[in-house]
Amino acid sequence: MKFLCWSTLQTVLRCFYRMVPLISAANVGFMLSSSLFAESARQTAILPPALSWNGKSKSLLLPATDAWATPFEQSGLNRTPRYAETVTWLRKLVEAAPELRMTSIGKTPEGREIVMILASADKQFTPEDFAASGKPTVLIQACIHPGESDGKDAGMMLLRDMTVKGSKHDLLKQVNILFIPIYNVDGHERFSKFNRINQRGPEETGWRTNSRNLNLNRDYAKLDAPETRSMVQTINKWNPDLYFDLHVTDGADYQYDITWGFTSPVQYSPSITTWFEQKLEPILTHDLKSMGHLTTRYINFIDNLDPTKGLEEGPHLLRFSTGYGDVRHIPAILVETHSLKPYVQRVTGTYTLLEGTLRVVGKDAVTLKQAIVEDREEKDNQFVATWATSDQKPALIHFLGVEYKHTQSAISGGPKIEWLGKPVVMDIPGQPAVVPQAKVSWPKAYWIPPQWTDVIDRLRVHGIPMETIQEPKEVVVEMYRIQDPKLSDQPFEGHVNVTGTPVPERRAEKFPAGSVRVQVQPPFKDLICALLEPASEDSFFRWGFFLEIIQPTEYVEAYVMEPMAEKMLVEDPKLAQEFENKLKSDDKFRNDPKERLQWFYQRTPFYDDRARLYPVGRELN
Repeated sequence: MKFLCWSTLQTVLRCFYRMVPLISAANVGFMLSSSLFAESARQTAILPPALSWNGKSKSLLLPATDAWATPFEQSGLNRTPRYAETVTWLRKLVEAAPELRMTSIGKTPEGREIVMILASADKQFTPEDFAASGKPTVLIQACIHPGESDGKDAGMMLLRDMTVKGSKHDLLKQVNILFIPIYNVDGHERFSKFNRINQRGPEETGWRTNSRNLNLNRDYAKLDAPETRSMVQTINKWNPDLYFDLHVTDGADYQYDITWGFTSPVQYSPSITTWFEQKLEPILTHDLKSMGHLTTRYINFIDNLDPTKGLEEGPHLLRFSTGYGDVRHIPAILVETHSLKPYVQRVTGTYTLLEGTLRVVGKDAVTLKQAIVEDREEKDNQFVATWATSDQKPALIHFLGVEYKHTQSAISGGPKIEWLGKPVVMDIPGQPAVVPQAKVSWPKAYWIPPQWTDVIDRLRVHGIPMETIQEPKEVVVEMYRIQDPKLSDQPFEGHVNVTGTPVPERRAEKFPAGSVRVQVQPPFKDLICALLEPASEDSFFRWGFFLEIIQPTEYVEAYVMEPMAEKMLVEDPKLAQEFENKLKSDDKFRNDPKERLQWFYQRTPFYDDRARLYPVGRELN
């Protein structure tokens, strides 16, 4: 073995130590570069290519330097203002415009005011004034989902142009307006550039749900959120002739930048739907097209990975703004701009839609009001508790889509769709028809015992009249026994949902003092039944307000039930045969000793005669 001399070894060591920092620095640099790249990938949403657009509605915008430019216009057309900035700008506008007033409809759970702007050319600002004017009242609501802020910025522009700028002042001569720029204020202030990953602008937005993580557009039936209660009370107070709910939609790519939805003509307000279809929709489509926007009915693909399967449709349920409007017979429109379109296109499109609607409503107010009256009158002798979609195959439609391709994803392991940014026309199945599924007869009234305070309180917030009895009263009513109740596996919107089969039975029921009688009569007839019929899809029962009736509270011990069951079988041959059939047909029952004893217990007078009895009585005619 040869050994290096000391001087040679020193030279080698010096070279090695000089290289260590270089090697370390290279490693650190590589690690930093990788980390920064990963951080960038995590923070950048990669959206499909945008379709080109240069619509005429851009002419609605003011220069950023104009004294009355909105924060959106001042920002370069890709920023929406925070709550305080919105209120400050609106307060300045109200102070300069005698046609406007600012008020609050209520407070959020975190204590913020829900601001509403009143607009009246007559400068009269009470509900009585609005009604006496003879003009239709239009309620415009934005930011129920605060990430979807298009309506807020469009509404601010329109209010300005109707007042201080004067270019649209003629609109206020025909209608009265209620404008709520930010409905879900607490969610709005959960402001971040990392909200709404599927959306092209604005730079920062609020969060979808409120401070209790409730989706306000699932709350119109159950009224859990203070915001929803404030909105329903506002509707009761001002009695609008049209209710706008402004949103942004995602899910797939297509050419349309503005879509809208309202209930099917077979649902609770057919005359209103006919007015939408015949009077409003054709004019809106024309006006928007002339300003550079493509429109159609609300789009919801059966399969977002395969648009050729066509569109799906379902009923507008009571939990939604449009479904609530339907059972209240208030014309309600859902507006959905398309999330993949540039923010400026969506805002100016919303402005154009609002302007066009106000013109139509102002000119055709008599017909609209007549449609409301017709839908609030007595009609069918049965209430539709549930809806379905028709089995009949829908006709093909020409759909203005966007070219795409399918590949296999190495990330998900499933098919992947890539939108290519090129317009294409597709023939796909249209929306299937909505049809009634289950009906119940109208009762004359409902009776609710006083212990169900949550239900009674919510009925009062809805504005439903009721009579409270001061003395106990026995009433012959129809009541439902709930068979096969099932609870949802997961909570939904703060509740555990319940399903079951309501089976009617006649009873002489004694209602305590403090019980309420809710007479079923217009204009609340459909709303009352939708909330109190347990089969109804958004009833209080289905939302879990009567969970207590599902739980058995009294029980029997086996040492008592065993000898009783033996004697029951001997004394009742019919029961014995029923038991034998049950054993043969039901494997689960046959192998569950407790369930078998419970079966006998339920057939004795010791069993709770109110088990699974829905406590709301139906007073029949």
